[in-house]
Amino acid sequence: MFNDIGPLELLTIVVIAVLVFGPDKLPKVIQDVTRTIRKIREFSESAKQDIRNELGPEFKDFEFEDLNPKTFIRKQLDNDELGLKEIRNGFDLKKEMAEVTDAVNSRDTEAPSSSASSSSSASSSSSSGSGGRIDMTKKPEEPGNDDRPPFDADAT
Repeated sequence: MFNDIGPLELLTIVVIAVLVFGPDKLPKVIQDVTRTIRKIREFSESAKQDIRNELGPEFKDFEFEDLNPKTFIRKQLDNDELGLKEIRNGFDLKKEMAEVTDAVNSRDTEAPSSSASSSSSASSSSSSGSGGRIDMTKKPEEPGNDDRPPFDADAT
């Protein structure tokens, strides 16, 4: 419970408690605090037991700590029934990244040859160049000064 409190901090708390409650009332305050903590623990254990009884025998292995999302995910990922360890061990991130890099680089080398052939057909359709794919490396054509955007009467 007090894992993160050091000895100097604990001494400070004791000194403040003696100053606030006084040396004669301090034992009574400590008894009251411990009694309250004990009652809260008993109440929580009783509530947990009531919930387990209400859930029935199907949930006899149910632990309230499993409701913590981190604990739940960790427990599910450590489960060997799903075969996730084999998938995780079979996945090589460096190999996958190298394949993606090769695919991107080969696509860049193909882009200039396909853009030269599609530039003649660019006037017919801007999205049909290179087999229905949009070339993201090519800059969009600038409309000329004489070209006016289409007028949409319904939009105004």
